[in-house]
Amino acid sequence: MSELKRVLLKLSGEALAGDKKTGFDEKTVVAVAKQVKALVDDGIQVGIVIGGGNFWRGRTSEKIDRTKADAIGMLATVMNCIYVSEIFRTEGMMTQVLTPFECGSFTKLFSKDRANKYFSKNMVVFFAGGIGHPYFSTDVGMVLRAVEIEADCILAAKAVDGVYDSDPAKNPDAKKYDELSIQEIIDNKLGVIDLAASVLCMENKMPMKIFGLNKENSIVNAVKGEFTGTKIIVE
Repeated sequence: MSELKRVLLKLSGEALAGDKKTGFDEKTVVAVAKQVKALVDDGIQVGIVIGGGNFWRGRTSEKIDRTKADAIGMLATVMNCIYVSEIFRTEGMMTQVLTPFECGSFTKLFSKDRANKYFSKNMVVFFAGGIGHPYFSTDVGMVLRAVEIEADCILAAKAVDGVYDSDPAKNPDAKKYDELSIQEIIDNKLGVIDLAASVLCMENKMPMKIFGLNKENSIVNAVKGEFTGTKIIVE
């Protein structure tokens, strides 16, 4: 099916909310679970990072201290991972949620060794809570975890179906890129992932595929190479 052996899948919180724009759209999450199950059944190890935008976007509020806003955002990703991991279990997968801070009995503390142990048992591993510190986005957490677990590629499933030269929601003539280098993203400030994540990606030569979550079978197609999103290459 694919030469990829281990992937880091980033799911947009907003995309998981579907048309409701907040919370969860269970039909969407079940569809994601069925696709990931197809990958796992084919022997591909899957780690998952989920954004928190379906619950909290703290940077839009000027009344809350940035460190507290980021803490709320980290907890939003924990809620997302717990929910999605349970839906995955109903589809026949074994899962575990890892966080960089203690969450009682809800999650386990992250370590590379622990993640590898779960991967060896065919479990889908969720990396929640970002990196555990404020001022770092979920994008940074996504790249950091991908590098740490030595993933072959990042699969970034978003509400938008790729990288454009301008906002397609505002500009009907926006051009979508089929392929970009991570250096071009940095130089042109395209903002598809933030600068810190882009630099981390470049320094560690971590390739990425960006595509629309809501396109039919988009996750499986991205792994098989049959996708219509944007491929991010690293030199």
